Amino acid sequence: MVQILWNKKENQAVALNEEKVIGICEFIEEKDTWNIIHTEVDENYRGQKIAKRLVMKVIEEAKNEKKKVIADCSYAQKILES
Repeated sequence: MVQILWNKKENQAVALNEEKVIGICEFIEEKDTWNIIHTEVDENYRGQKIAKRLVMKVIEEAKNEKKKVIADCSYAQKILES
């Protein structure tokens, strides 16, 4: 089962399958804004909405900390626009 973990110390959400890292969503913190800069999922796990779950985790945590979210990452831009 795929788990999405939050790693604020490293500015990222991480997808794990058991103990193997299979995806990551990274952001840069700029004052009151988090900029999602990179989202990637292992090719063997694509098509399972893992990337969307990663981006949504960053958005959820940003809301918890009252931060705005923007994205240089093209995939995350699509999620923010929907």
